[in-house]
Amino acid sequence: MYYVIASLLGYIFGCIHGSQIVGKLKGINIKDGGVKNAGASNTTILLGWKYGIVVALIDIFKATAAIFLLLILLQGNAIPTQEQHIYIYLTALFVIIGHNYPITMQFSGGKGTASLVGALIVIDWRIALIGIGVLILFTIATDYLAVGVLSMYISFLITTYYIFGLAPFFIVVGLSVLSIYKHIENYKRIIGKEETKLSSMFGKKAS
Repeated sequence: MYYVIASLLGYIFGCIHGSQIVGKLKGINIKDGGVKNAGASNTTILLGWKYGIVVALIDIFKATAAIFLLLILLQGNAIPTQEQHIYIYLTALFVIIGHNYPITMQFSGGKGTASLVGALIVIDWRIALIGIGVLILFTIATDYLAVGVLSMYISFLITTYYIFGLAPFFIVVGLSVLSIYKHIENYKRIIGKEETKLSSMFGKKAS
């Protein structure tokens, strides 16, 4: 039963889309411009960094809220700690699935990076510290967000395995495959030197 609750809870929260909310307020469809992605980075490209931050915060904290709500539902039940970890990771997985394939946007959403950050914050402070640190380090070093995201997933795989074991690790494998699939076009643009650099995104003023 808790597998179903975790999955549904994650997906419902995942469908709350920061770019869709901001897009409606500004009267535009974020997916129609820029790199055609419904996320914080494309919002930044189209509307400037202030709106990009708003979208990022919504997408981060929807994952945090979903996992917190799950933990509240699990309170008072004699569920083994290892099993709780599986439910938490499953919720994170479905938040990102909901973000990437939201029913509210005809199953065409974003890439789930901000939502992963929000999940890491709740899952474990060590995993969050390492993962977010790696994301920032590699993004700044390469000036490409997609490289930072890939590095964060690699660190997430490693830290999950050593802290929580195999079952959560396999969930992160699924998340990583999904992220790589969603970022294929970014990798192609990086190779072709056509990808928008982080520095140029933050050089754009909010409109």
